[in-house]
Parts: sequence; C-alpha cells; structure tokens
Amino acid sequence: MRLLLLGLLLMGWALPALAVEPDEVLKDPALESRARTISKELRCLVCQNESIDDSQADLAKDLRLLVRERIVAGDSDGEVKDYLVARYGEFVLLKPPFNPGTYLLWSAPFLTIALGGFVIWRRLKAAARVADGDTLSPAEEARLAQRLSGRSEAP
Repeated sequence: MRLLLLGLLLMGWALPALAVEPDEVLKDPALESRARTISKELRCLVCQNESIDDSQADLAKDLRLLVRERIVAGDSDGEVKDYLVARYGEFVLLKPPFNPGTYLLWSAPFLTIALGGFVIWRRLKAAARVADGDTLSPAEEARLAQRLSGRSEAP
C-alpha cells in the first residue's frame, strides 16, 4: 500500500512536466528555455491556478504554441507578454503588475495582517480592562462567601 501511495505521489509531481508535449518543444534549447520561462509566468485561462507551462488544458497548449511562435518570430520576452496582455488582458499574467488598478490587490495581505493585529490588540486591551476593574469590595466578597457556603443573606 505504501509503495502504491509513493508511486501516485511521484506521478503527481511528474504531471506538470507532461504538460508540454514533445511536438511543442523548439529545436533550439535557448529558445525553448525562454519559452518555458515565459510560460511559467502566464496564467492558464481555463485552470486559473496554474501556469500554461503546467496546465494540460487545450487553451494552455494553444497559448504555449503562440508563445513559441512569437519567440521564433523574433519577439523579446517583454513583447511576447505584451502581446498576450493586449489579447487577453492583465489576468493572463500570474504576477500582476504594480499599478493603480492593482494597489488593493497588492496591499490586501498587509491590510489583513494590520486589521488582525488591531482586533487582537483591542480584545487584549478590553480583557485587561475587565480584569483590572472587576474586583469585589469586601462586602461583596463576604456576601459571595456566604452564598457559596450555602447560607443565604436577607437583602
């Protein structure tokens, strides 16, 4: 059973490597390396959580072929990305650019941490205030002791 699980785990790691099919690979290793680098930075529009380099979707294959066509045509890496962004929008980029349209996206993790820290600070402050301010007077302590011992006091 352990060998079966190990085999499945190893096959799961190998799946992204199988996404780029042999007929897609460029003959020039330098151009293929560039294509793989660019493909790892582009989002599969079907899967959305994978790069086109890792995705086995048909659209991802089409995008990988398009990247390779543009590279063979002489486009730089930036020109290839600009072409795809012009065609599909900034959503095609796995790492969105830092511009006014994405400020909230980039700052959301920091805002979440700050908000969480503020909530924790307020709760700790409220707990300290309750702990400091809720002491019993000697009369209240005597009355509580009587009630806990089973005797009741007339009001």
